Amino acid sequence: MYKALVCCRAGMGSSMLLKIKADQVISENNFPIQTEHGNLDSLMGFNGDLVITMDDLSNELKDKVPYALGIRNIMDKAEMKAKMEEFLASKEGK
Repeated sequence: MYKALVCCRAGMGSSMLLKIKADQVISENNFPIQTEHGNLDSLMGFNGDLVITMDDLSNELKDKVPYALGIRNIMDKAEMKAKMEEFLASKEGK
């Protein structure tokens, strides 16, 4: 099971909606990913496999976290699914 932090700068509305949608995609596709919600301060103690956030923030985090998954449209479950599949494919055989 992979551990994901779903966050945004403030950890308020957009990241909570992103977590809800991410959990739906994970459940619908039986992805081995468990999410937790937080803000940027949550990164300090986070010892997981990926960060799911908005696209603009993922570019800032890509060198600071194991894997930054950036979403352009919170409501686009197809985009989320494709990016989660990319993450899982990157972990195959490791």
